Amino acid sequence: MWAFIFLYITGLNICQVTGEDNSTAMHYAKLTIDKGAIGNITKMLKSFELNNNLRVDNLQMTTTCQNVSTKKECTCKSGFRWSDKVCQSDKACCGSDKCTFATNSTYTCISNSAVVIQGSITIEGTSHQNCLADKNSAEFKSCSETLLNKMKTQYSTFKGFDTLEITKYSVGSVIADFVVTTAFSVNPEDLFNKSKVLIKDLKASLLLETTGVVLLSMPDNPVMYNSHHELTCTSQQNLNSQPIWDIKKQGEISIITNGTESEVTITTNGTTLFLKNITELWAGEYTCAYHQKSESYEIVHKAKAVMDVSLLPNIAITTDPGFPHCKGNGDLLKVKGICEIRKSNEPYTVTWTNQGPIKAGIIPKGPFNSSEETVLYEAETVVGCNRSDPGSQLTCTFRNRLDQTRNASVNINIIYVGDRFCQAEGDWEDAKAGFTAVLKCRGEAGQRQRKCKNSTTGAIWEQEVSYCVNKDLQSVLENAQIVDTGLGNRDENAAVVFSRLQNITNNTQRINTFANVNTSVYVLLTMTNKINRIANQSVVNNLIESSSNLLEKDLKNSWTPAKNEKDNLTLAETYLSSVEKLIERTAISDNVKKTNLEVVTCNSTDRSECNNTVFNVNVTLGGSDNAQVKTAGFKQLVDYLPRSNEDYGPNSIVVSTTIDKKQSQTVEVNIDFELLSQRPRNVEIKCVTWDNNTREWSSDGCEWEGPSNVGRCVCRHLSSFAILMSKSPKEVPGIEQITIIGLSISVMSLIISLAIELTVWSAVVKTNTLYLRHTAHVNISVSLLVADCCFLASSKPHDLPEIWCKTFVVLKHFCFLSMFFWMLCLSCTLLHQAVFLFHTVSKKIYLRFSLILGYGCPLLIVAITFLTNQGGAEGVYFHSDTCWLVYSGFFKGSLYTFVIPVGIIVFMNVFSMVVVIMKLLDHPKTTEKSQQTAAKTVMRSVILLTPVFGVTWIFGFLVTLLDLTEGTIALAANYVFTLLNAFQGLFILLTTCLGDKLTRDALLNRLKRNVPASISDSSAKLDSTWKK
Repeated sequence: MWAFIFLYITGLNICQVTGEDNSTAMHYAKLTIDKGAIGNITKMLKSFELNNNLRVDNLQMTTTCQNVSTKKECTCKSGFRWSDKVCQSDKACCGSDKCTFATNSTYTCISNSAVVIQGSITIEGTSHQNCLADKNSAEFKSCSETLLNKMKTQYSTFKGFDTLEITKYSVGSVIADFVVTTAFSVNPEDLFNKSKVLIKDLKASLLLETTGVVLLSMPDNPVMYNSHHELTCTSQQNLNSQPIWDIKKQGEISIITNGTESEVTITTNGTTLFLKNITELWAGEYTCAYHQKSESYEIVHKAKAVMDVSLLPNIAITTDPGFPHCKGNGDLLKVKGICEIRKSNEPYTVTWTNQGPIKAGIIPKGPFNSSEETVLYEAETVVGCNRSDPGSQLTCTFRNRLDQTRNASVNINIIYVGDRFCQAEGDWEDAKAGFTAVLKCRGEAGQRQRKCKNSTTGAIWEQEVSYCVNKDLQSVLENAQIVDTGLGNRDENAAVVFSRLQNITNNTQRINTFANVNTSVYVLLTMTNKINRIANQSVVNNLIESSSNLLEKDLKNSWTPAKNEKDNLTLAETYLSSVEKLIERTAISDNVKKTNLEVVTCNSTDRSECNNTVFNVNVTLGGSDNAQVKTAGFKQLVDYLPRSNEDYGPNSIVVSTTIDKKQSQTVEVNIDFELLSQRPRNVEIKCVTWDNNTREWSSDGCEWEGPSNVGRCVCRHLSSFAILMSKSPKEVPGIEQITIIGLSISVMSLIISLAIELTVWSAVVKTNTLYLRHTAHVNISVSLLVADCCFLASSKPHDLPEIWCKTFVVLKHFCFLSMFFWMLCLSCTLLHQAVFLFHTVSKKIYLRFSLILGYGCPLLIVAITFLTNQGGAEGVYFHSDTCWLVYSGFFKGSLYTFVIPVGIIVFMNVFSMVVVIMKLLDHPKTTEKSQQTAAKTVMRSVILLTPVFGVTWIFGFLVTLLDLTEGTIALAANYVFTLLNAFQGLFILLTTCLGDKLTRDALLNRLKRNVPASISDSSAKLDSTWKK
């Protein structure tokens, strides 16, 4: 057998160009000899000297080749390798000694220490402008030869110098690209010095990239999956620069840093990259580079090598059909097993096994391309329909080039004869009761699931649950999970993740499902575990923008999972915790305000106050050490966070405050919330913080300022804050029972009072004064009776139709006002009699005045109020949940059309009562007995006049002014008002009928069927009349 031997010969003392140092040249020889003579030729390869100017040494055999069929198989000798050019043309040659070529090829192996220098020199001025001329012109040839000689003067003196070729000229001054090759290693310092001389001579700048100065040691290919290896990059001397590792995958270059899966160490003459867990992530072309820079030159020493990883796939296995359906007990059914994996270049060997009672053969098929990203492997087998047989399980096993295996199994769930099942519906095939059917998502990552529920009435389909995720969003999550592995700069990786997340979430229609929102939030959660600091303002902006996008109202329904899904943490909890931590780690220099999320900062110095405002919520932090205070406001989020107490609902946005330094003392946070909806009267508000331990809102450490400052919360720690408002007003314990009992007694008392008035009317009404007095009593009683009856009828507002509720409100409004205006008539009569003792008023004038005042004025007030409040609209004129007038705040609401007239009347009645008492006391009191008599007269007058003058309603003003949330004082006022006014009818009966001697005597005489005694004219006197 004949063999070809390639030799290279290094010649010293060969003067290629004029220079101080000796030049060298490489010569290659090809010998065709018998294979058995190779040993003899090797012995003959010795140095020799032809003359004083020429010495030939380092004769070495580099490559041996032999013809194999129509090809030529060549092998590199020890210490030699295939060049990068050969590797690029045939990947199989990389890392291998042998390589196969066409018979006419001239490829030879190069020394492991061979160096290739690729350079670009930029020459300023016009001295070499002819190098840009036509290549065939004499000017170009002369210029190019001159420049080439100047370069050879420096570079041909390298030991083992082989070639120097100018490959291209380009404009930009004059730019010449060139390549220098040497057979032996080049001293980096020597290269540096010669390059300095060259650029000084040419007045140029230089960019060099070397291959072979630094050497890269790699593990043998292919590399085992999940293994760990060390990559070593070394140089002959200290290059005085930091090495940079990078990897090229699918045309993209990523730097390699210290991370969870990589560790870079640096020594004096080298660097080591330790890969802790090698997966497909680390397959690619590695580069180790040292950079030496100055103003006029840059030299990059590089070493490259490829790592080929023998992969193992992630397998998704299913069966077709998902639930084989037996029609008879003896049937045999054909079932197809499907294993789906991501596409790769790994030549897997796939085997199938079937564990079941029927040892049927398995017919493998595939692989088939199911999409641009995945590959399917299929196999057919047979299962039986005998229920007594144990179940079958199908397994696919993938074996890689290094005999590593990974498998996946699926149980074949057979629908036997008589089994309950859900019938096919749409793209869902028959499914066995108690099992969940699974379908692959169309055009998205993930799967759809639908359970066939085994109920008492049969098998029924439950609602479909989709885990389909937008592919771009799934890719963002995958990128987030490798941010800190060491593949790429961590900060730059984080910037890419937040930028892509922001772009995707900008279009809410792409992510308007729970699975997509959940994945987006999981990206944020993943990033909290990967990064410690975000300093770039663009990255901060993308983080806040994407977080804000997730709170868009369009996504409201996408925050709630399916009813049958359970998770330890709700989506909103994860979101709040993640965004809080990320904001805390940001270096925010400017306030960031987005649609649904605002972040504002301020710097606290010397324990000064710090004020931040987000979405009109003002946060004041006092007593903090020197620190940056960050406040974030979240819209909509409060609706998604869980609440254990359903009696309270959210009524503010969520506001979070953090400090970048640990505080030495307790801080005080004052928060002025803008309520989402107006707080109704007597409704309790809670200032709450989110407790991550109990996973609910807690009021510990926070206090509400009360109804006087309805949106103010004072807290003594930092957290996420919000306001919860009770869904119903605060109730006074037992007040409803007291009211019902009191009104019932009052109604009975008023009926009795009216009956007594009718019975004794002719007996007691003998004078104008008594006529006026008893007329007022009757009208007061009638008005209060109707009002109390309407109050009782509307005591259960939720059980009444709105029209009836409105009717009762109008009647109560009118009747209570009428009662007070008739009380005003009575007090005016009394005041007139007290001041003008001997002046009388005719009954006709009094009746006309009283009817106008007692019924006309209330009617006018009610009509105007009704019409000016949107025709008695609910929520404007009256509340359907109370069947009473609306209170909207201080001097706001229809309630004040009742309160103001009543207040004026009560004031006038009190004034009249004071005047009467003063008149009663306006007599000389000479003895102690007369003084006692006067005191009794005053007390009796107060007791008798208070009910009929409505003085007890003074406590009503306290009830109106005091909110039940104010505590004991408000409760006491409510109890006193209710007791005095619920029983007002009883008090009227006791004071106007039974407490009046004339009425009492007339009633007794009537009962005894006696003729009433004559009433003397003296009864008309004020003193005798109102004492009785």
